[in-house]
Amino acid sequence: MIGLVVNPVAGLGGAVGLKGTDGMVDEALARGAVPRAGERAVLAVRALPPEVPLATAGGAMGADAVRAAGREPALVVDGGDGATTADDTRRAVAALAEAGCELILFAGGDGTARDVCAAIGDRVPALGVPAGVKIQSAAFAESPRRAGELAGAWLTGRRRERAAEVVDLDEDAVPAGRVGPRLYGTLRVPLGPGLVASAKSPSNDEDPAAVNGIAARMAERIGDGTAILGPGTTVAAVGREMGLDTTLVGVDLVRGGALVLRDAAERDLLEALDGDGATTVVTPIGGQGFVLGRGNQQISPAVLRAAGIGRLTVVATPAKLAVLGARPLIVDTGDEATDAELRGWHRLVTGYDEETIYRVE
Repeated sequence: MIGLVVNPVAGLGGAVGLKGTDGMVDEALARGAVPRAGERAVLAVRALPPEVPLATAGGAMGADAVRAAGREPALVVDGGDGATTADDTRRAVAALAEAGCELILFAGGDGTARDVCAAIGDRVPALGVPAGVKIQSAAFAESPRRAGELAGAWLTGRRRERAAEVVDLDEDAVPAGRVGPRLYGTLRVPLGPGLVASAKSPSNDEDPAAVNGIAARMAERIGDGTAILGPGTTVAAVGREMGLDTTLVGVDLVRGGALVLRDAAERDLLEALDGDGATTVVTPIGGQGFVLGRGNQQISPAVLRAAGIGRLTVVATPAKLAVLGARPLIVDTGDEATDAELRGWHRLVTGYDEETIYRVE
């Protein structure tokens, strides 16, 4: 039996420009955030084999998603009411483990993974359905569908597992210009296709010369035009090269050599973009390869289309690509049509006079 727990508020802060949801649920809702974790859980449940029994927490913490996927849970444990808390997640996970669930599926982000780790440690295998603002832990599948497929294959086949790091953004390092993870523990996760290969690599692993070359090339290309600059140290270097005070973990809009929007939300970007579109500059998450859908949900499918989906530019140092070991880059925008359009071979900027062709899935 598989247990499912959903953190209903996971990911609320993404599109509205917050860097997470912990402690900021009210602010996210006030900014117009729309809950998506339940929808992500539905996709995972639909990918599970129909014969696999499901236990879940009540209401928005799981049962709603199971029923929306056309299933009826075999067992429902108590879930939190209204705006759920970390304690609600821990209690629900512990209850499902005590009820005999062989695997815990949890929909959320790194904060949710920390709660699952605190509740069960390595006693019961677990697997994350990505639904948070940032996914830096290695305990998640690449997408909700992959989570369901991997969980079903593990339960009905060879039960191979590995230890996966549970990490979260090191908030203390951001003011120093470093984007890196802090380790909180490990979870036992199913081993198979579609599992995130590793936790995020720290940004100080990159080659400064390559970063500076990328920044100089992109500053020339953008010139006096319009550009959306995503998060990450490589893209932040582009802003510095242009003489602008852009953010390190946010999304910015520049136009005519000036910073028009700093740390923008999806709604801000849509309102500011005009008919001329914009160059969208993003960099993969180190060690994982996610280009869209992790930590940059402000660059939504609607924003990509308003900017011009063909004007997406991926920048990455050779060292960052080498860590991937030839694994493809990944997009998970939440819209299957947009993801399908972005799949294929892309020309990446890897230095001032250097580019490479790389596959995106």
